[in-house]
Amino acid sequence: MDSRAATATLNNRAVIAVTGPDWRGFLQGLISQDVETLADGEARFGALLTPQGRLLFDLFLVGANDGCLIDCAASRAGALIERLKIYRLRARVEIAAAPIVVRALWGGGNAPPVWNADPRLPALGYRGYDAQAPDGVEAAQQDAYEHWRLSLGVPGSEDWGDEKTYPIEANFDLLAGIDFKKGCFVGQETTSRMKRRGGIKSRMAPIMFEGPAPPLGSEILTGALRAGEVRSGAQDMAMAVLRLDRVQAGRLALADGRPCRVIMPDWMRAALGA
Repeated sequence: MDSRAATATLNNRAVIAVTGPDWRGFLQGLISQDVETLADGEARFGALLTPQGRLLFDLFLVGANDGCLIDCAASRAGALIERLKIYRLRARVEIAAAPIVVRALWGGGNAPPVWNADPRLPALGYRGYDAQAPDGVEAAQQDAYEHWRLSLGVPGSEDWGDEKTYPIEANFDLLAGIDFKKGCFVGQETTSRMKRRGGIKSRMAPIMFEGPAPPLGSEILTGALRAGEVRSGAQDMAMAVLRLDRVQAGRLALADGRPCRVIMPDWMRAALGA
C-alpha cells in the first residue's frame, strides 16, 4: 500500500443480508442497479427509489455466495429492512441485519483481494466488510473519510433529504448508480424519462467558502435569485444541490452573505462535457 493510504471504520453504515433462492429476481425488480449479473465478491452502487422516482435509500450491493450484502446508511437500515419485507410477497428470500463492520480504505495503492473497489469513483478507494487494514496503513477517523469523499465531489446519504431528491440530481447516473439497460425497477419510468430528455436543471456539486458550514437547507443565491441549497457540510466546504443555469450566470453567495464558489470535480466535468 501507498504510505499515504488511510483506513477508517464507517459507523454510519450498516449491512443487511439478503439470501434465499429468489434473491436475484427479488432485488432485480426493485433497485436501480443490475443484480442478475452481480458476481460473488463484486460491489455495485445503486438505490431504492419511491414509485415517483425519488431517492429513498442509497446502497452498495456485494455478491456473497448464496445472496448479497446490502451496505446502507445505519440510521435507515431498519426502515430499509421493513420496506424490502413489504415487497417480498411470496418471494423465497430472507432479509436480516448482519453484524458486519464497514470500513473504507483510500489514499493510494492497491488493496488486498478481500477489499472491494468503490464502484462510484476510483479515487474513493475501497470498501471492506469485516476486512482487516493492510499493514502500515494509517488508522483515521470517519470524519477524515467523509472529508475525502466531499473533496472529490461525491454526495452521501445525508444529502438526499426526505424523499425530495431525484437520483440524477444526486449524480447517480454519473457514479454508476443506475443501470438504464436492466429493465424495470421501482421509479424507473421517471428516472429513464429524465435521462432520455436531458436538460437536467439541478445537480449536486461541492461549494467552498470561509468558515463553518451553514445549516442544512441554507439558500445559495445569485443576486436575488435562488441558485440552490446547502446539504451536508464541513469547515470551508459543503455539498449543495445547484441550479446549473443560475450557477453559470453570476457570483454566488450563501444566504448569510458569505461568498461561495462551486468546485466542479474533474470527473463531473468530463461526464457532463462541461
